[in-house]
Amino acid sequence: MAWALANAHVVSTHDLDFGTMLALTHAAGPSVLQVRGQNVLPDDIGPLVIAALRQHDAALSAGALVVVDVKKSRVRVLPL
Repeated sequence: MAWALANAHVVSTHDLDFGTMLALTHAAGPSVLQVRGQNVLPDDIGPLVIAALRQHDAALSAGALVVVDVKKSRVRVLPL
């Protein structure tokens, strides 16, 4: 997380702990793209992730937690 923040990168994860860390620390970054679902293989979720990155580019650049699943995505601006 520290490296991503220092280098202006977005953390992409399937792990719920990253969103929890942001909430508990009230951190303003780094942005996190969290994928939810059973099948997280690139062939299955790749198009969803790319669409979410395009749709929420400004929020991710400013600092956000973006949660993506097969039906929708939602954005929470940092700090949480």
